[in-house]
Amino acid sequence: MRFEHLGLIDYQEAWDYQEQLFQATVDRKFANRKLEPESQILTEDYLLFCQHPHVYTLGKSGKREHLLVNENQLKEIGASFYPINRGGDITYHGPGQLVGYPILDLDHFFPDIHKYLRYLEDVFIKVLADYGLSGERSPGETGVWFDVGTPHARKILALGVRASRWVTMHGWAFNVNTNLDYFGHIVPCGIHDKDVTSLEKELGRQVEMQEIEAKAKRYFSEVFEVNLV
Repeated sequence: MRFEHLGLIDYQEAWDYQEQLFQATVDRKFANRKLEPESQILTEDYLLFCQHPHVYTLGKSGKREHLLVNENQLKEIGASFYPINRGGDITYHGPGQLVGYPILDLDHFFPDIHKYLRYLEDVFIKVLADYGLSGERSPGETGVWFDVGTPHARKILALGVRASRWVTMHGWAFNVNTNLDYFGHIVPCGIHDKDVTSLEKELGRQVEMQEIEAKAKRYFSEVFEVNLV
């Protein structure tokens, strides 16, 4: 699997690049259908890591009113806003957050979106365990949480994906040293009664992003049984 680190990148630029890789994979799958098996060209899988400047993104099933600020207020806080083509509701991306975009042909793994989401959650449950933290799943909700079923339930990993012809795009947002104040301008993931947290908040200290990226790569490789090159 090809790995690329895009660094701090504008959301639209990263989205356009994802779309390019995604469409090329879908087109290749269509083309392969017309070829004999020995003539088919294997599709490639990608894992992109990046961070974004302050931005809010709204998924197809989200509600515009879950963005609690207007255009002028967005400018005041230095943030942008994009309605996009992933599943899920509204979320925030910003510096200090590890964003991952797997562009995968799930026919190489398993044609099951729910299983795919559980695998992504597993990656970060393993990352958190390295810091002595017990990440959990919340029934009926995606992502990774702490203290599920209590008044202190809080989310540290958000997921939102798009899939067509079993090809995925979009992915995860893992709060590392994230400025959580920006979540106060939205109803995160459309959930009114649960909080958002970060690794920094849970540990009481900042963590080097490179350290988190290395762990995420390692556990992604382990969970999906791939080599990242």
